[in-house]
Amino acid sequence: VARFQKIPNGENETMIPVLTSKKASELPVSEVASILQADLQNGLNKCEVSHRRAFHGWNEFDISEDEPLWKKYISQFKNPLIMLLLASAVISVLMHQFDDAVSITVAILIVVTVAFVQEYRSEKSLEELSKLVPPECHCVREGKLEHTLARDLVPGDTVCLSVGDRVPADLRLFEAVDLSIDESSLTGETTPCSKVTAPQPAATNGDLASRSNIAFMGTLVRCGKAKGVVIGTGENSEFGEVFKMMQAEEAPKTPLQKSMDLLGKQLSFYSFGIIGIIMLVGWLLGKDILEMFTISVSLAVAAIPEGLPIVVTVTLALGVMRMVKKRAIVKKLPIVETLGCCNVICSDKTGTLTKNEMTVTHIFTSDGLHAEVTGVGYNPFGEVIVDGDVVHGFYNPAVSRIVEAGCVCNDAVIRNNTLMGKPTEGALIALAMKMGLDGLQQDYIRKAEYPFSSEQKWMAVKCVHRTQQDRPEICFMKGAYEQVIKYCTTYQSKGQTLTLTQQQRDVYQQEKARMGSAGLRVLALASGPELGQLTFLGLVGIIDPPRTGVKEAVTTLIASGVSIKMITGDSQETAVAIASRLGLYSKTSQSVSGEEIDAMDVQQLSQIVPKVAVFYRASPRHKMKIIKSLQKNGSVVAMTGDGVNDAVALKAADIGVAMGQTGTDVCKEAADMILVDDDFQTIMSAIEEGKGIYNNIKNFVRFQLSTSIAALTLISLATLMNFPNPLNAMQILWINIIMDGPPAQSLGVEPVDKDVIRKPPRNWKDSILTKNLILKILVSSIIIVCGTLFVFWRELRDNVITPRDTTMTFTCFVFFDMFNALSSRSQTKSVFEIGLCSNKMFCYAVLGSIMGQLLVIYFPPLQKVFQTESLSILGLALGEEWTAAG
Repeated sequence: VARFQKIPNGENETMIPVLTSKKASELPVSEVASILQADLQNGLNKCEVSHRRAFHGWNEFDISEDEPLWKKYISQFKNPLIMLLLASAVISVLMHQFDDAVSITVAILIVVTVAFVQEYRSEKSLEELSKLVPPECHCVREGKLEHTLARDLVPGDTVCLSVGDRVPADLRLFEAVDLSIDESSLTGETTPCSKVTAPQPAATNGDLASRSNIAFMGTLVRCGKAKGVVIGTGENSEFGEVFKMMQAEEAPKTPLQKSMDLLGKQLSFYSFGIIGIIMLVGWLLGKDILEMFTISVSLAVAAIPEGLPIVVTVTLALGVMRMVKKRAIVKKLPIVETLGCCNVICSDKTGTLTKNEMTVTHIFTSDGLHAEVTGVGYNPFGEVIVDGDVVHGFYNPAVSRIVEAGCVCNDAVIRNNTLMGKPTEGALIALAMKMGLDGLQQDYIRKAEYPFSSEQKWMAVKCVHRTQQDRPEICFMKGAYEQVIKYCTTYQSKGQTLTLTQQQRDVYQQEKARMGSAGLRVLALASGPELGQLTFLGLVGIIDPPRTGVKEAVTTLIASGVSIKMITGDSQETAVAIASRLGLYSKTSQSVSGEEIDAMDVQQLSQIVPKVAVFYRASPRHKMKIIKSLQKNGSVVAMTGDGVNDAVALKAADIGVAMGQTGTDVCKEAADMILVDDDFQTIMSAIEEGKGIYNNIKNFVRFQLSTSIAALTLISLATLMNFPNPLNAMQILWINIIMDGPPAQSLGVEPVDKDVIRKPPRNWKDSILTKNLILKILVSSIIIVCGTLFVFWRELRDNVITPRDTTMTFTCFVFFDMFNALSSRSQTKSVFEIGLCSNKMFCYAVLGSIMGQLLVIYFPPLQKVFQTESLSILGLALGEEWTAAG
């Protein structure tokens, strides 16, 4: 039946079974539980969990073993240019020029090692990214509901699922309330699959999709809630099979990486052309053909910026790791560059712009009493005051009825002052605790429940009282005033039930508007024998204070040309009050309701959307239309979301932003970026970082291209003017190491310039090589070439080329290039404005390169390799003087 596996455990041997999902779906729940030796209601104990984990391992997948490092190192030699260089080393050996052969081989080894280290770093940093969002789950252990990491689960654990969760392991369900699960990640079937708990006959459960009492690991709960017992973890789950197939897929390249690849290819093409001409002219002028060949191939290695795509990846990945420190997790690298183009942010109000720490501050009863509530947070500290008197328990029936309805029609729990559940519901439980009525939840037995949805904006429960179960059922309802009032026919006044008149409705409507314009969220409460015959009990006003720092972030973003739109389910008064407080809503702004969005098509909406700052009484399905209308106007849109229904909108937005704390797993799967602490300010930091990274890549493209053009031009001019070669092959390779190596890399980690956030978003159609940048590249390379050629020409006046001459030229070129790197650190500011040592990595890299250069000139073994000669201090000073002048 089940596969029992024995583990010798001292005297007694313990059985730990493994159940396949096919087998588990055929058996009744009780049998599955006894095979797995599981206690469905109380869960396993800690000792049993660790015992099982020792056998089954963690609930995660082992990334398949990478190829060994030496193989990766050797694969670097497959580069055609390196092959050509090796060929020239072999030819040198055949022609008995052993010095050259050794020199070329040493140089090749250095070049290959630098490339290998870079590639290894880029792979490692991309691996780090995949570990940033560990999946979590709710499981029952020792009778308590715990929030743990999904990797901790073992077979036999009891797991609770709710809307928006990602299923953490293969589960055999034993409780399910209108549960439907999206299994597209596993079966490819897009319509959600509804689940039951009954066992299935063996004939009907051949394929995964038909096992309707199993929730598979990695699938997403679209609606309902459930409990199940873990039958398979990690590699033993059905998802384990799919995972093995997924590993083969490559991550798509970012637009920036693609354009860098293209740029690299174009440059290679031009370089090869120029190098071909150099070889031809050199040969016609009667220079040594082998020397020309080696120099040409070295030039090809130096001039072709094979480092570009790698450094772009490393820079993007390092930027992403920096963002993690600022509490933003970017899941897909292309988003980093999209962030710099983002010019509209659509943000949910609750939890992103506000703290999502709800507290009831005001109660208005149906017979016109006002009560104030003190205290903040999810705790019993605070009092309810009516006309200066503290009310407690059932002292004031009108108030306690409201509190009772809010407490019973509620799924939240507050344990040790921490909330498990939705903040709005937490606020109502805290209110009940302040009045000593929080025990009322236990007095009722729930018979039916109509869960809250963002579309209908209300929730209701049908209950009977524990002590009077023969009495008729009673309904409690809470929700948006406009919705709740539709189900009410009467209202409560001084202990009597009176018919609800239009005049009375107007009183409540006014009170709701008054609370709303004070920035309170307003909930209405009602109770009665059934929906449609409810008695209106009153309103509660809940405060959700704006987050600290959001106002400043909004001001900065708006000033830099990013427009911000707030989307909320609240009423117009509340929404506009909070938006004005945050500086989002000015006199010229408009606000639009969800109903008005429904009435318009995308074309009409796109005409008014630039002026709209607030969308109120809106639900997730409206987000889609808002995004489409903004994109129709050519905007690059970031959209935040946390609920299950937000997933579609997050996918459609240019940047989908999910919430790390309140966000459902469904949402996190669909998003491009996750805000760890749900804070709007983090979006601003991410945009700043995105712009900074793009600038760094620009700086470093400028440095690489100018060096590469300078090296090509120098050799071309020398050849065409029939000078001897100013640099030999080894020296050209050394320049390549400097160009692709540490100094270039360190330009990628230049700290973000504080002013970058104030610059307007860039147009996503612009290429990275703007006219301005090309001009700077050309100017830099002309300075390097002229300076180096001048030194060479001065040294050549005796018409004999000596190693000293090439050493002077070579050193001069390298020092010029270091200055070039310094000036590439910022496109807009001088080195002194940004601070000489603000980028420590850069200082170390340049110092390292200068040390290396000195070793190449003065260290005898390296002198041999690079065919250099010691320069007197005077010679160095002359070179320095020229570079400084340059």
